[in-house]
Parts: sequence; C-alpha cells; structure tokens
Amino acid sequence: MKKKIILASASPRRQQLLKELGIDFTVEVKPIDETAPKELKAQQIPLYLSQKKAAEFNNTIDENTIVITADTIVWINEKEIGKPKDYADAVNMLKTLSGNMHEVFTGVTLTSKDKSHSFFVTTKVFFKPLTEQEIIHYLDNYKPFDKAGSYGIQEWLGYIGIEKIEGSYFNVMGLPLKELYEELGRFPSC
Repeated sequence: MKKKIILASASPRRQQLLKELGIDFTVEVKPIDETAPKELKAQQIPLYLSQKKAAEFNNTIDENTIVITADTIVWINEKEIGKPKDYADAVNMLKTLSGNMHEVFTGVTLTSKDKSHSFFVTTKVFFKPLTEQEIIHYLDNYKPFDKAGSYGIQEWLGYIGIEKIEGSYFNVMGLPLKELYEELGRFPSC
C-alpha cells in the first residue's frame, strides 16, 4: 500500500522542494517551542528540533503514514545564527557572513506509527566580502526576515554573493532533496 506523506512544515520553500520531487503530500503543522538546549552544538540543534517536531505526531498517525519534519540552522564561529529579530539584526548577520565560510545544517526526521529515523546534512557556503550597499539593497528588496542567516541562496544575494558551496544546494534552501529521497526509499526497511 502506498504511504501517505505529511510534511510538517509551514515553509513555502520546503513545500515547493518536496513538490519538485513528485511526491504527493499534505501539510500539517503543529506548533512547538523551537528552542534547543544550550549545550547542543552544530548539527545536534536541527536534529533535536526535527525530532521534537516529529514527537508531536506520536500516537496520531496510522501505519500508512510517514511524517517528514525538518529544521535548518546556519552555523558560524561555533554558534548558531537563527532568523533575524529585526532589520538591524539582519544587517549584523550578513556582515558576519560576509567574506566568510559558514555551515548550513538541516536535521530531518521521518516518522511512522512504529518507528522514527533521523539524519542530517551539512553544506559549506562561502560568501564573498559584501558591501554595505549590497546588504541594504538585499534586505530592502527581498526582506529575508523569515530565513536562518537572513538570506536565501535562491535569491539575489545568493546570485551575487556566494563564491562556492560544498555540499547540497537544496540543503541551504531547507530540505536536502537527494538525501531525503534516498532515506524515504530506505525508510520502510530501516
């Protein structure tokens, strides 16, 4: 029997990416407190949060359903950069990323009635030095205030500011498609 897929994400980018895989799915979001324990570092943070999101579906799904939960963070200088609190915070984030390499970690959890499987993907992103004019232009025109690190790789700043990436491009958008496709294929037998 074909499994019903639920994507537990309000992110339009994640929804579009999963649609591009040709997978039929529904969206169901259960609100949670998205803070992780302070002692967690790097990939541990999005793994923890994807598992926390998945736990909200325990005992509410049947044997023919798989829930996909995900969380993405930007990691630089041994700390997480989340979504900006305001415009000034977004400016400071982009100044921090300017001329530097940062890592993007996405944790993904697949959950069914009787099992759960989590994995993470890492991508290294290298930014050129950005001018203040470029930062202001980007923030004023693209308003990336709902994005970790205050930027979208698929937008203007990604086009002009990223020198190279090592790893999955789609991971930086919030959902590592190749890895998710492979893990979904293995999940029934995990």
